[in-house]
Amino acid sequence: MDATAIVRITERVLARLDLLNSARERALAETRQITRLSANAVRAVHRGEFAEAGALLEEARRIKEALTAHLADYPAIYWSGYVQDAHKEYAEASLTLALVAGRPIPSPETLQVEDAVYLNALGEACGELRRHILDLIRAGDLARAETVLAVMDEIYGVLVQVDYPDAVTNGLRRTTDMVRGVLERTRGDLTLAVEQQKLSDALAQARRAVGLGEPGQPS
Repeated sequence: MDATAIVRITERVLARLDLLNSARERALAETRQITRLSANAVRAVHRGEFAEAGALLEEARRIKEALTAHLADYPAIYWSGYVQDAHKEYAEASLTLALVAGRPIPSPETLQVEDAVYLNALGEACGELRRHILDLIRAGDLARAETVLAVMDEIYGVLVQVDYPDAVTNGLRRTTDMVRGVLERTRGDLTLAVEQQKLSDALAQARRAVGLGEPGQPS
């Protein structure tokens, strides 16, 4: 029995495992950064701070691309759930910025994310679009809210046509079900707001017709 050969072989194995563990630790730390930057970018979008959101996403993109290059020799880590989840958060934030700011929609190739990641991110961006629509309703901008709702409807129409196993789409069916629920609730909220606005306009018109003026004003 060649004990020396066993030592040499196991030393190489342990060296490779050490590199694998270092790559994993880096991936864990940097995916957390990507997720945090993406979440902050979404918050900036809802505040209307599009330049700030863009700067945060640029930093997230830089970290993501460097990590992807580093993991080229570690496909098991690259394809792990937490790395792809961070990519999804980045893609969702990027899509949210584009949709809310009225910019061109980035493609999977532009964002450098996998197709399944992109489709799930597109679906989850609908949750942020709902929040945007509710902000628009509060601001009284119902026309813009209807435009954004049409975008949500278009996204759902695309996602519902995707018919592949969950192993291929990373659970897109669940995301699509979520989008349907969000879309229905948002449509209901906007319909109610439109009807209330119509009623308010009709009352104001009636008051003017009888010379009462606007509510709160002296007759």
